[in-house]
Amino acid sequence: MSDMRSRRPADPRRAAEAAFKAATTRKPEAPPPSKPTTMPGARESVTLRLDSAVLEHFQKDGPGWQDRINEALKALVLRET
Repeated sequence: MSDMRSRRPADPRRAAEAAFKAATTRKPEAPPPSKPTTMPGARESVTLRLDSAVLEHFQKDGPGWQDRINEALKALVLRET
């Protein structure tokens, strides 16, 4: 004889709750991408507000003023550590 099992679940409420949970549960989100590691000595572009007197001081010797500001700040940071 053929299998006489019922197509209905044994506990309709539990089956309905499981189906609802499966349909409404979000899959876990992927973790946010990690910040790429930078190479030592790499530079990063930033916007910086400086007093006009400070800017004039570093620009008076012409091109390379941004490098001079970077060197002055780096010397200050190294001196404090």
